[in-house]
Amino acid sequence: MSVFSRIVERVVEESSKVLVDRQRHVELITFAVILEGHVLIEGIPGIAKTLTAKTIAKLLNLSFSRVQCTVDMLPSDIIGTRIYNPKTGSFELRLGPIYSNIVLVDEINRASPRTQSALLEAMQERQVTIDGETVKLPRPFVVLATQNPIELEGTFPLPEAQLDRFFIKVEMDALERNALINLLRRNIKTIDTEFENLKPVVTREELFVAAEEVHKVYVDDSVYEYIARLVEYSHRHPAVRLGITPRGALMLLNLAKEYALYDHRDYVIPDDVKKAALPALMHRILLKPEYIAEGYTGKKVILEILSKVEVPKP
Repeated sequence: MSVFSRIVERVVEESSKVLVDRQRHVELITFAVILEGHVLIEGIPGIAKTLTAKTIAKLLNLSFSRVQCTVDMLPSDIIGTRIYNPKTGSFELRLGPIYSNIVLVDEINRASPRTQSALLEAMQERQVTIDGETVKLPRPFVVLATQNPIELEGTFPLPEAQLDRFFIKVEMDALERNALINLLRRNIKTIDTEFENLKPVVTREELFVAAEEVHKVYVDDSVYEYIARLVEYSHRHPAVRLGITPRGALMLLNLAKEYALYDHRDYVIPDDVKKAALPALMHRILLKPEYIAEGYTGKKVILEILSKVEVPKP
């Protein structure tokens, strides 16, 4: 078994002691953390988005911080600033909550565009600039940003440039009946106790080894061509104003490699690409207004593209 598979399987198994019916979400977010990819998590309040992020950080032995976005938040509240120290008579650098391995940015669309843009350099360059001084962020560095899909008043939708920086989008739904009953039986006190008892299941060095394993997964030319045809079709789809970017194609390939490795294979097959398509691509599709009015979504477009583009034969 690869180091990658062992890490993901152990995180999914241990997290089930705390989380109810979140195995698929834990799996995807762990995939992203291993490759230092950022995650956009969408879901209504009260479905354990924060607890999921904290659980994964604890199991992976990574530092965790949380930022609650509000409209009056300033960039310095996230990246840090210089504070005058009267004892020394000089300004000292105080780093913000961005300086962690996993940063949960809660309700990112409630932050102003100016504050949202402060995350761009950190997400892309893995560094921040404070008063002209560049500070490298710790590795791995991953932003988990949440959005509430039902409360849109007073929010600032993320621009396309920032959406494209997210490796994957994870949609967290409300629990089904049996899972909800299981949650009620556990109760909050039991869940809190189980969370406190969680122990790391991996070292930081093993995370980097797992990432190297992903990059070494073999990809046949026919799979490269399949991904290219998916991208090309996204630009021709009648509902799409802006299709999949080259960065989006790379993210799709990386996620497909992870699915292959998790399935104990060192090569990618078209089914891996199909499995990776929704989380890797649905947030990268910019729709025409008239199709939005008809109920089209990025997910619907990706499913249509997958049904139209011919799958390469072995």
